[in-house]
Amino acid sequence: MARRRIRETIGCAVIKMKRQAPTSKLQRSAKAQAPTGAGQEVFKYPASTNDSFMLNDTDTGESVVRHPFDLEERTAQFGEAIIRFCKKIPRSPENDRLINQLVGCSTSIGANYCEANEGVSKKDFRNIIGYCVKESKETKFFLRMVAASEPALADEARKLYREAKELHLIFATIFRKCTKQQ
Repeated sequence: MARRRIRETIGCAVIKMKRQAPTSKLQRSAKAQAPTGAGQEVFKYPASTNDSFMLNDTDTGESVVRHPFDLEERTAQFGEAIIRFCKKIPRSPENDRLINQLVGCSTSIGANYCEANEGVSKKDFRNIIGYCVKESKETKFFLRMVAASEPALADEARKLYREAKELHLIFATIFRKCTKQQ
């Protein structure tokens, strides 16, 4: 029944979904994480210019405060930021390949994390989190290649690289802790 409801509402701009409580100990203890270094600027996602095409789980006009350490939301915002960044890259045969690779690997981080949360076993969770680690590392690589290809976009690519690095470190830590528990 839930799938049918999602299929019926997928054509509109809003999909209603239930909020899920944190499933791992790491998510529950996220407040204890250390702040970023004093010399580094914190990555802020740019606001979308056209909200009518954004999908979210709230009704229009209603805002819900989400926990700042919600990895599903963070990875989704990262994917959106990468897509906006890729639209700024000039089109050429070399850049088209980089754009395709960058969008693919950066958006699959969030998709794999969502899938991992729905895993049927701890082994399944660990396996899919491993994909998140690989995809975040691949994202860092392609951001570096885009910066080399388009030096004018290097500063923005550097900011996105820092966020990809943080995501990589988060998922690598989750993967290591899952491996130790087995």
